[in-house]
Amino acid sequence: MAARATRRVAPPLEHRILVTAALCLLAFGAVMVYSASSPLGVVNGHGYGTGEFFMYLVAGVLGLVLMRLGERRGLALLTPTVVRLLLLGSVALLLAVLVPGVGIDLNGARRWIGAGPVQFQPSELAKLALVLYVARYLADNPRRLGRGFRQAMAPIAVVAGPACLLIYAEPDLGTTLVVCLTITALLVVAGMPGRYLMILASLAAGGVLLLALGSAYQRARLLSFLQPSQCAQTTCFQAVQGQIALGSGGVFGVGLGSSVGKIGYVPAAQTDFILAVVGEELGLVGVVGVVCLYGMIAYAGLRTARRAATGYAKLLATGLTSLILCQGTLNIFVVLGIAPLTGVPLPFISYAPTNLLVMLSTVGLLLGIARPGARELRAVDGPRRRTDDARGGRAGERASPGREGTGRVGVGGATAAGRDRRGRDGRTRRAGAGGGRRAAG
Repeated sequence: MAARATRRVAPPLEHRILVTAALCLLAFGAVMVYSASSPLGVVNGHGYGTGEFFMYLVAGVLGLVLMRLGERRGLALLTPTVVRLLLLGSVALLLAVLVPGVGIDLNGARRWIGAGPVQFQPSELAKLALVLYVARYLADNPRRLGRGFRQAMAPIAVVAGPACLLIYAEPDLGTTLVVCLTITALLVVAGMPGRYLMILASLAAGGVLLLALGSAYQRARLLSFLQPSQCAQTTCFQAVQGQIALGSGGVFGVGLGSSVGKIGYVPAAQTDFILAVVGEELGLVGVVGVVCLYGMIAYAGLRTARRAATGYAKLLATGLTSLILCQGTLNIFVVLGIAPLTGVPLPFISYAPTNLLVMLSTVGLLLGIARPGARELRAVDGPRRRTDDARGGRAGERASPGREGTGRVGVGGATAAGRDRRGRDGRTRRAGAGGGRRAAG
């Protein structure tokens, strides 16, 4: 008759920091999405303007379910076959979104599939699938990076290149940049030589410049970034109004819900430029608070990568952390006027249901890497050896968990029991063993 007991281990510091930061960002995002979207909804006659707030809550609940699943079973489910299927499926969806009548065209970009309020953005799934694939490849081929630039990059470029081109064709240069920066971070952590990184950076910079100049849509955004004063009423309107709203908040802001910029002045205030609303309503204090929460994720994610048990887990934790930070940094730079408009949402805070699902799933995978394994102790009933010392008998019983389990208590019990047995009947065992060897010989 076997009895099984589980000793719960307190989660490590990085696990608690990740959970705290993600939940704080999620709750803060719900408040800011409602604040940024409801007034415009009322003005346009859409009831109480709670439609986007409700969709955000639905995506948040589904994202929390995915986060929990990723924490519990994520690493076990992400086999190489599953990662390949996920990557192929995301590429197929990227192809489908470009088909007229299938993809949804909004403001000159075709990035979504769906109907009505239920929409899905395939590029969000594709960037997560690419991170999973590249992390697995680098972990399985650690020596390939030192054999030459072509041999190191060819397997990655063959997969990531077409996917990035499909994302760019939507057009979505922002997500393309996020994917490229995340893959670069993985290559740095994997140990790619510096000279190869310089070659890669030069090729990437040249490619981004050619892509930006080759598309009228992206070229207009780039020129508006370089000359904002000449297009304040046209292509630069969103960037200029966002900076005005951000600067109007001062240090402590005008008060939650009191933003003026969100009422028609800042386009897409609840999505790409929600940080401008945060800055206007909560001031510099609110913006710094958001940055600190992302800093917590950075610290916890990198600490998780450093303490991970396997090379694949280290690379995966690095890639997932970089995915969140690259997207968040790019959005903050755009709102501050440091980078041209890219259309990248602020992770966890912007109204972007698909992105919210992917970001919470990413946190779930990080939690799965940081989560300590369950330690089990098993006690098996059996015939007890008669001894004069009852304490020694109990130590002998504790030896079985040390042989079967991996917990420290079992290992310590086995060590103590071994010393007790060696003190009591070591001579008899040595004699028996020696006789056995002589008989076999």
